[in-house]
Amino acid sequence: MPGMPDHLPDDAAGGKPRIPGAVLFICGMNAIRSPMAEALARKILPSKVYVASAGVEKGDPDPFVDAVLEEIGLKRLSVAPRTFKELEDDYFDLIITLSPKAHHMALELTRTTSVHVEYWPTPDPTLVRGRRDQILDAYRDVRDHLKQHIEDRFGPLT
Repeated sequence: MPGMPDHLPDDAAGGKPRIPGAVLFICGMNAIRSPMAEALARKILPSKVYVASAGVEKGDPDPFVDAVLEEIGLKRLSVAPRTFKELEDDYFDLIITLSPKAHHMALELTRTTSVHVEYWPTPDPTLVRGRRDQILDAYRDVRDHLKQHIEDRFGPLT
């Protein structure tokens, strides 16, 4: 189906996409998109899947992220943004990049490994200007966009 991300190889039995053992979400500064994706994925994926997030560079926590995650009963998992180099574990089955800069970095880092990298272009809500409710709407759109991608990518989980 056009626009759908590639799946990891299918399980031998059911033909369902294989759920990876470890997933990393990377964006520019680990302040908005990747922490949102991490919180959503931890809610949706089985607890046995290791999920983390990082940035190409280190940013500052964004309070709008907390606000839109709280609306759906979630919290950001790491208070302080971190870079890929600051991760405790750097082995992942799947790296999902959310910005062009992050995608370029992930491809460079995985040139000689068999890590599966997917690019999910995700808008930067900080580019939206206006009243507080307009800005929050932009963050909600990003949250909902990521939630839909995660559900589409990993399928309904039981």
